[in-house]
Amino acid sequence: MLLKSTTRHIQIYTATVDAERNELIDSDNQLTLDVDPDDEFNWTDNAIKKVYQQFEALVAAYSGADLTEYNLRRIGSDLEHFVRSLLQKGEITYNLNHRALNYSMGLPQVVNTEAQAAEE
Repeated sequence: MLLKSTTRHIQIYTATVDAERNELIDSDNQLTLDVDPDDEFNWTDNAIKKVYQQFEALVAAYSGADLTEYNLRRIGSDLEHFVRSLLQKGEITYNLNHRALNYSMGLPQVVNTEAQAAEE
């Protein structure tokens, strides 16, 4: 049975991806992570790598626990908070070409370059 956890920016499935048929295949021992499926953010390779490392750490922390939707939701929620922290640190940015700008993780930080230049 396919279990899943979906938040706005993180989707986790107990499945593998069949690229040929473009579908998910149920799996009892494989998790598939989809990060920012709507492309709301601009990602660097380093930032996406951090998300996958955090995902692996969270999955390892649940090692031995039953694979339930509740546990998947906890991992998904923790990853959603991690994505927010990356945004707040400026490691990722909002994709201003996204079809619906709603700033779901908070308003973007705007740097006043004139004020910054005056301080220097």
